[in-house]
Formats: sequence, C-alpha cells, structure tokens
Amino acid sequence: MATTPEATSGIEAFSNARLAELRAKGQPVFVDMTASWCITCMVNERVALDVASVKEAFGARHVAYLKGDWTNRDAEISAYLKAHGRDGVPLYVYYPAHGDGEVLPQILTPGLVLGVIGK
Repeated sequence: MATTPEATSGIEAFSNARLAELRAKGQPVFVDMTASWCITCMVNERVALDVASVKEAFGARHVAYLKGDWTNRDAEISAYLKAHGRDGVPLYVYYPAHGDGEVLPQILTPGLVLGVIGK
C-alpha cells in the first residue's frame, strides 16, 4: 500500500468525526485549514509548521495534526470555518488535551505555534 507524504509526516485528513475522536481521548489537536491556492497558507507551512522545532514539539507533546484541504470548497470544512467566524482560509485552531480550541492568528511563526502548544 502506498503512503502519502501526509501519512508519513503524521498529518491526517481533517474530519469532524476524527477531531471528536481525538478530543474524546484527551489528545491535543492542531487543526490546519488550508487550500492549494492560498499563498498565506503556503508561507505559514514553510516558515512555521514544516520546521524541525515545531515537528519535534508536536511529536514530544503527542499533538495530532489534522489538515483540511479547502481547495475545492469542501462542505464539511466550510461549516467548520463558519463555526469559527471565518469565510476562508487559513484557519488554525489548537485544542489542548482537555479544553476549548484556541484560534491562532492567520500569520504564524514557529515561536507562536510553540508557545500555544506549550501552554
């Protein structure tokens, strides 16, 4: 069976069901709503999410990484965006092990991400 780059990097496809399952287990979750045409999303991925320090911190803290691809305006992702007061991407939400989600700014830095998951 072939694996996707996301599968080998620990990134899972977003679904409300998977988010609920992980939260019910008490696992911290980072939700990344993105689209292939979103320049801000691509920059954030390159400079703040796909960097060694952040990847290592996600692993050390057992943070599940769920990525929603809104390139083709998926209805489930659209509803999630709307529920968080957004009409588009990027949207980043961090759910601590036991607590409410925290919406992060649209422009990320490694320090900002590390600070939020380290609380």
